[in-house]
Amino acid sequence: MRDNGRVTSATRQPEPAAAGLRPRLIATDLDGTLLRDDKSVSPRTVAALAAAEEAGIEVFFVTGRPARWMDVVSEHVHGHGLAICGNGAAVVDLHGGPGAHRFVKVRDLARENALEVVGLLREAAPGTVYAIEQTYGFYQEPEYPKLHMEIPDALASAEELLDHGSDRADEPILKILAFHPQMDPDGFLTLARLAIGDRATVTRSSPSALLEISGPGVSKASTLALCCAERGISHEEVVAFGDMPNDVEMLTWAGRSYAMGNAHPDVIAAASGLTVANNEDGVAIVIEQLLAERI
Repeated sequence: MRDNGRVTSATRQPEPAAAGLRPRLIATDLDGTLLRDDKSVSPRTVAALAAAEEAGIEVFFVTGRPARWMDVVSEHVHGHGLAICGNGAAVVDLHGGPGAHRFVKVRDLARENALEVVGLLREAAPGTVYAIEQTYGFYQEPEYPKLHMEIPDALASAEELLDHGSDRADEPILKILAFHPQMDPDGFLTLARLAIGDRATVTRSSPSALLEISGPGVSKASTLALCCAERGISHEEVVAFGDMPNDVEMLTWAGRSYAMGNAHPDVIAAASGLTVANNEDGVAIVIEQLLAERI
């Protein structure tokens, strides 16, 4: 039910067929989903994650964040789970705790594709500025605004940063960030997808006009599907949580999925279930219900 337009309980439940299978893997977004707005993880949520793993349910954090930010996350979640980072571009094992994470899988964006994408988007949306995420580095154009938690390793045009002769050419590209200071966020996403086509995957998770561009076919959903196939886990045995457009494919793919009470309308439409907002421990509430069903 709703109270003055605010979701007050895990209201919309998945279809009975999906709900009938016991979950074997929980896949949750971080910002706006598992994390509260102050970027903390509540004690209730930490306890729910630990209880899920103790019950034999794998926990995957599926985020647009880069792998190098996972030290902060692993400290919050006490080393539970693996992380799919960069919207599917890398898989990182968090079980060693802060400072000990390791790459399990990398699905990079080819340098040729990256250069072509930058050119196409410059033509389609003049005024776009760029940053480049690599496995261990972050680079940006001088005009790119301070949107992230770190100082860039280098300032140069995207074309220079992506040049085959640069001293970073051997380091895999995980994601291009494209920001436009004036365009509507959803309009920018639509325009970029039309301009770029199948050369890369374009999505967004920010409330601003900030796009995240990964390799062709690379998404949270496709990398999660690969990880599940390696474990013999079907999509019907996955429970997923999210709040922004970069979560839509994952929520559609999972057998049981929940949009947060604070989610983008497209996410609410894509998910099979609805829970409360991130600040109200919506993920923990559903995990507790799932574990209670197993008793």
